[in-house]
Amino acid sequence: MGGEVSWQVELAVKPGQLDNFRALTGEMVESTKREPGALIYERFVSEDGKGVYVYERYADSAAAVAHLQAFGRIYGERFAKMVERRRFTVFGTPSDELKGILDGFGATYLGPFAGFSRFQGKGGQTMGWELRNMLYASFARTVDD
Repeated sequence: MGGEVSWQVELAVKPGQLDNFRALTGEMVESTKREPGALIYERFVSEDGKGVYVYERYADSAAAVAHLQAFGRIYGERFAKMVERRRFTVFGTPSDELKGILDGFGATYLGPFAGFSRFQGKGGQTMGWELRNMLYASFARTVDD
């Protein structure tokens, strides 16, 4: 896994905020595309529009810290008015600096255990599709909880 770090976040969309959050998400995606350390930045919405699933992967902890600092400065206030975090799960081995930020989100940490990935993205980075599929299935079950 190297120094890569990723997370899944489950969000509850506040009533009447889906369209606003969709617009904000568009801004966030376009901004994050310019971050060289952002490897994967995906959003998925439940059929009823009440839940959003986030999957992000970064080349290393420094890239994730830079992203979160910019995110908080530019989008944090608007984001908090539109959604509520239900779950924040981190995969990999984040630095102490990154953990210091993620702890503020109530993050749960899962360290590397075993496995492999056949997906190879830009720069040779890998992504465990089995893990992603498991996370998507988990999200589908928990959005309505």
